[in-house]
Amino acid sequence: SPAIVPKSQCSRFYTVVSGDTCDGISAKTSTPTFQLQEINADVINGECTNLFLGEVLCLGLTGQDCTDVHVVQSGDSCVDIANDAGTTLSTLLANNPNVNSACTDIYVGEVLCTANHIIGYD
Repeated sequence: SPAIVPKSQCSRFYTVVSGDTCDGISAKTSTPTFQLQEINADVINGECTNLFLGEVLCLGLTGQDCTDVHVVQSGDSCVDIANDAGTTLSTLLANNPNVNSACTDIYVGEVLCTANHIIGYD
């Protein structure tokens, strides 16, 4: 079961507005999709279909908040994304544990963490 994140550990917040999606929120707040969904796993379902107006989401945890991001575009590869961001493929994959090692499961609109150091999500 998902861990409940104490709001005191939250470094950034976002209030859901009409039309929001997880990827949309991630893109406009420079928050990786994985990070948004992992931190809010107690309130957001896996498909992110249960957002509601006025809901306050935690965007990042103190000491574990990636704000260096890339919104996946058509034709992107993990190697290209890592190179463009000045990081390594292994660091990119470590910071995006939802992405498989072959990087075949990224999708257009997904927001990836491109930090050049490992964030160390718990």
